[in-house]
Amino acid sequence: MAEMGLKILDGTELRSGDLRLPITGGAVNGKRVVEMAEAEAAARLYGLSLPDSLRSGVLRRLGSGTDSFLSMEFIDDELQKKKIQEYLLALADELEDDPLVVSILDGSGLRVVLDDEDDFAMVAENVFTDLDTNDTGKLSKSKIQNVLAHMGVELGVPPFSASGDLLNNILKRHGAEGEEQLGQAQFAQLLQPILQDIADALAEKHVAVIQNIKVINGSKLKKILNEKKLLDDITGRIFHEWQENGNGAWNKETLAGLLQGKGSELGLPPYDSNEEIGFLFDQIFSNTSQEKVTGNWNREAFQDEVKTILKMLAELLEANPVFIDRES
Repeated sequence: MAEMGLKILDGTELRSGDLRLPITGGAVNGKRVVEMAEAEAAARLYGLSLPDSLRSGVLRRLGSGTDSFLSMEFIDDELQKKKIQEYLLALADELEDDPLVVSILDGSGLRVVLDDEDDFAMVAENVFTDLDTNDTGKLSKSKIQNVLAHMGVELGVPPFSASGDLLNNILKRHGAEGEEQLGQAQFAQLLQPILQDIADALAEKHVAVIQNIKVINGSKLKKILNEKKLLDDITGRIFHEWQENGNGAWNKETLAGLLQGKGSELGLPPYDSNEEIGFLFDQIFSNTSQEKVTGNWNREAFQDEVKTILKMLAELLEANPVFIDRES
């Protein structure tokens, strides 16, 4: 079965090097600058189209509202280059804080299926059966489009939305249109060269597809640790909750629970998202003796200990990022 090539985009690819693509030249507005910057980013990020949320975050980092930036005029080539570089660096910062996990489709996944006759026959039979909901033993040529969507990224086929005109052009070239009815064998004969052309096209120009995976890498926590006022505020609130847990309830489990309760604010993964998180906290608190955790802590001593724990968490997450569903 085909395997996806997963890659984490954390902005590294955007931080260095001259612009790869030419600029328009002459006076342009901010909208055109954004288009040039995103084309440059796509050239470095496997042709990826940026989500709207990411684009909005970049404009916020540039200190401009979307409408105001898009309406600005840039009359000088050097100024355009500067703004494009600023956009790329802001995008890199945004990806560093919240990396994207993408599947890089290069045709190799489809090749695995196509190079094994038994694998291809099984895939063709399965998709035909799944789409033949009326059990007629026939599907129209136009259903090939549904087959590609049904196969999906897992089998190495990009979504129509991520591939531009690639899939539609290949379907047209092979006459995969209209309502002519095909049996399973005929359908497989039409499908095979279409998949071969898709594999060839992907080998020549890779397609990146964003996965619904969030990477927790300690980036947000490191920023908090470097902002004294914010860090003191958060640890101060945790101390207040710690005091409210009196009556002999002070222990490592209580402290771990308080930190887990602030997980979203601290950039920590949800505790119940997967078992790796439990191991992460176990690893941290195994280095904290029970005797050290005491209800006699004053505010300063408590905050110092919590900061030490948070630094260890940030280091562990940087070395071993945690992957969770974005909905978690």
